[in-house]
Amino acid sequence: MYSALYYGNKDIRIIEKDIPKIGAGEILIKVEASGICGSDVIEWYRRDKVPLVLGHEVTGVIADAGKDVTGHKVGDRVCVAHHVPCNTCKYCIDGHQTMCETLRSTNFDPGGFSEFLRLSKINVKNGIYLLPDSVGFEEGTFVEPLACVVRGQRLAGVKPGDTVVVIGSGLAGLLHISLLKATGVTRIIATDINEKRLDYAKKFGADYVFNAGNKDLNLSETVKEISDGFLADVVILATGAGSAILQGLKSARRGGIVLFFGAADEGAMLPLSINEIFWRTEITLVSSYAGSILDHRLALEFIRTNRINVKDMISERLPMRDIARGFELTAKAQDSLKIIIKPDRLDA
Repeated sequence: MYSALYYGNKDIRIIEKDIPKIGAGEILIKVEASGICGSDVIEWYRRDKVPLVLGHEVTGVIADAGKDVTGHKVGDRVCVAHHVPCNTCKYCIDGHQTMCETLRSTNFDPGGFSEFLRLSKINVKNGIYLLPDSVGFEEGTFVEPLACVVRGQRLAGVKPGDTVVVIGSGLAGLLHISLLKATGVTRIIATDINEKRLDYAKKFGADYVFNAGNKDLNLSETVKEISDGFLADVVILATGAGSAILQGLKSARRGGIVLFFGAADEGAMLPLSINEIFWRTEITLVSSYAGSILDHRLALEFIRTNRINVKDMISERLPMRDIARGFELTAKAQDSLKIIIKPDRLDA
């Protein structure tokens, strides 16, 4: 089979390797679609692990099932989770499945940017979801990223009547905006420095959009004008830019919540004054990482029922032979949103 081996954003090599062999309780997936995630292009996060085959937003068909596999069969259309929890440790019991050591050590063999991948026994047990006939393979690749968004908003305690500011309108921000709209949030305010992305933010449900690069913009005062004199109930940081973080912290009301969702630059520190931001404000900082089994199931249901339109977020569909182009577009973070890689036979 062919796989895409990642060394860096500008160094991705198509290699040929053996199709993984499966054992008892394991499953072989024929990959039909894999999404390129924004985290895939964070080079500092990968540099000590390269070379490796990336790709964790995956759908496909079960090509083979090992002995003792129950509940799944050859031919099933599925979406699969690369990280899965044990469901028995302290983290899992306390509802923090994404902090589970098992979740952080599990993965695909080799990765979603391949023609085939092997699911280990625990991945089969806790990380495989049947795709309804109404959900296409490409749409199914959004289950994993949307699950992360579902979890983040749940941890942030978002409520329908809230005023929510989403800082950053890339793919993650658009998924947040779409989920906010689907769950009845009354005021959704979105920012970005890219006008095209602000157009997308409007399309997917933002009530107000503002260019964060506008030097005349005072976001906190603007939020007050929109929200009857109050700052935001919840601020979602869907970008890790330092200026955006500071802007977000200043936009949360007393007793409000700031959700740290997007990864920041390597070594980034919080640029804040404890007295100005926290003392007497009761502002809560919340972080979220990945998605639990429940989050994946909820995400799939949002997609199945068309409450969240992910199909229109796909900007490019590329064969694996053009994956370098997909990484280039994702790393530039300009007009492209979600890029889907379709594994292909290079020797066909």
